[in-house]
Formats: sequence, structure tokens, C-alpha cells
Amino acid sequence: MSAQEENLITLVDDNGNETLYEVLFTFESEDYGKSYILLIPAGSEPEEQVDVLAFSFNPDEDGEATDAELFDIESDEEWDMVEGVLDTFLTDENLNG
Repeated sequence: MSAQEENLITLVDDNGNETLYEVLFTFESEDYGKSYILLIPAGSEPEEQVDVLAFSFNPDEDGEATDAELFDIESDEEWDMVEGVLDTFLTDENLNG
């Protein structure tokens, strides 16, 4: 498996439709005691406006989300924290990109 393939996750919706997503990044929150994963549609261009999906997950033994079950983020406070981390990530990417 190439490094590119390792960063891809297939999500299946309620209707059984599969969509391929690329892992934007993962991080851990000590405040919530959870790991989080942020995804963008696979094949997106860097300057393209896309929806970012965010989930919490329980990492495997290697700390990875490869086969992990993803959980919806339900509280507004948790969403605010995730959005803050995403904003920081995007700002850093723009400065370093």
C-alpha cells in the first residue's frame, strides 16, 4: 500500500453509497480524552472549497484510524474546539504552503 492509499478512507452512508475521503489530519484532545479525524473528499484540489468532515475515533494499537469506527461529534463545545484546531491547521498550511 502506498502512502497515498494509507491516507484514504471509504465512508458508507445510510443508503449504502460509498464515498472516498482523504485524511486531512488527526489529533488528540486531552480536554475531551478523544482522538479526532478530519476528512476531505478524495481528489480535491488544494484551492478548492470543500466540506471538511470531522469525527472522533478510537485509535488502534498503532494510534491509527485505518479500521477504526468513527463517531459523530455531538456537542457544540466539542465542535467549537475541532473548528479551532482546523482553523489553526489551515492557517499554518497557508503560511507554510
